[in-house]
Amino acid sequence: MKKYKIVIDTNVIASALRSKRGYSYRLLSILDDERKQVSISVPVILEYEDVIKREKLNIKYKKSEIDDFLDFICLIGEQRKIHYLWRPILKDRKDDMFFELAVESESNFIVTFNKRDFEGTEKFGIKILAPKEFLKVIGEKI
Repeated sequence: MKKYKIVIDTNVIASALRSKRGYSYRLLSILDDERKQVSISVPVILEYEDVIKREKLNIKYKKSEIDDFLDFICLIGEQRKIHYLWRPILKDRKDDMFFELAVESESNFIVTFNKRDFEGTEKFGIKILAPKEFLKVIGEKI
């Protein structure tokens, strides 16, 4: 069985924590599945934390539960150190950290809802997929 390396954009994490009904939640519910390896870095984890702890997002979890979730991602994620910066390469500078992580970890995919924000990454062999598309790739029933 092929194991895919992925980087997950913050918008997918936030979406999953706001609702248990979508494909984002399904993806997060199988984070430790052997069909994929999630790549993480310190800047990406800090971005996750900053965004999902914002009150305006109306995430219904306690801060301690969010901390537990982030700890879980750190536990199962493949931790990578970024020793170089490709910036700026993408339209949105905040997305560059996800691109850099994907390049350094030799990820197959960046999973995001903002596919257009990652235009140009295909020349590095990185495909950009929405959560539903990635779930199909790994054989999940949609």
